[in-house]
Amino acid sequence: MINNLFKKIFILLLVLCLMAPVISYAIDIKTTVTNDMLSKKKQSDSNKYLTAKQAYDVIKTYPDEVMFIDVRTPAEIEFVGWTPLVDAVIPYMTNDLDEWNEKKHRYKKVINGDFPIVFEELMETKGYNKNTPIIFMCRSGTRSSKAASLVTKLGYTQAYTVVDGFEGDKAKEGAEKGHRVINGWKNSKLPWDYKANGQKILFNE
Repeated sequence: MINNLFKKIFILLLVLCLMAPVISYAIDIKTTVTNDMLSKKKQSDSNKYLTAKQAYDVIKTYPDEVMFIDVRTPAEIEFVGWTPLVDAVIPYMTNDLDEWNEKKHRYKKVINGDFPIVFEELMETKGYNKNTPIIFMCRSGTRSSKAASLVTKLGYTQAYTVVDGFEGDKAKEGAEKGHRVINGWKNSKLPWDYKANGQKILFNE
């Protein structure tokens, strides 16, 4: 009889372990940002948006239930800074060092073809599933919206984009016109520094 009880307990635990990867994360994410409030380039197919401050609140409240990914380049992380709160840095775009963009005074950016592969490997490693909330952040909300759209096409249901990004938006007038001094993670005085963790940067140039 005791042996039968142990067998039943073992089978129950085995079933729960097998079910774990498909359990949905039910957390309450509040946002005040809607699709019609954003420029076209910041809109995503997921229609899920957070300000930097809202993203920070979510990450602090649910640290083990949300995936937070910075999609900027390693160079941006190194020279502009980052937040150690991210789970990983997976560049959505990279620099094409063979082509200079005269209009933007920088190298042309091309989509990182390894992005979806590295992203899904990370999700699997973390034990997350397609209903896990994912928060993407870039410089100002454009690349992160594209990353959110991409993973939405892959079947992920909770892809959020930080609409003001790490650096924020540019001032349109005044002494700081053209500089990124409006909103954003950095300007909101949220945790950040220059000491990047190379183990979190999932990209090889």
